[in-house]
Amino acid sequence: MEEDDRQLLRLVGKGDRRAFEVFYARNAPWLALRLRRRCRDADLVSELLQETFLAAWRAADSYRGDGEVVGWLWSIASRRLIDASRRAQVRPQTVDAPNEAQLTSPSAEEEAMAGAYDARLEQALAGLSPELRAVLQATVLDGLSIRETALVLGLPEGTVKTRAMRARRELRAALS
Repeated sequence: MEEDDRQLLRLVGKGDRRAFEVFYARNAPWLALRLRRRCRDADLVSELLQETFLAAWRAADSYRGDGEVVGWLWSIASRRLIDASRRAQVRPQTVDAPNEAQLTSPSAEEEAMAGAYDARLEQALAGLSPELRAVLQATVLDGLSIRETALVLGLPEGTVKTRAMRARRELRAALS
């Protein structure tokens, strides 16, 4: 009988490597796809995937079991992505930086949506903080409810609502 993700995570929490391999094989493909939708840098996506599963390995025994495992896993990955985005924003940029094009190039999702938005809206979206952009992506682009967004991002529902309102307010101000 095949274990579900909760059972696998309990086994991983006890140090079961086989359970971790099954858990990884089952969840890495969809997680990589979601990360690639938000980040164009393949090396960074690979690094985030590795960091996420390392964090899952370390925290598996502390998983409380409330909510879906995929939501818990995505909340780890999305926080890592937000942190990477913050680091890229504060990292000094030099003309000779080898990865400068990757840091400033749009993600695959941004390229796909470029035709749907006018330049002002794109600029306004780019001006949002990573936290506000993550909530807006989850609620508007991914079509998740406030509750689903809260689970996926690992935030209280009130925080999601507040960030969604702030994001809309900042977009309105930038566009007016």
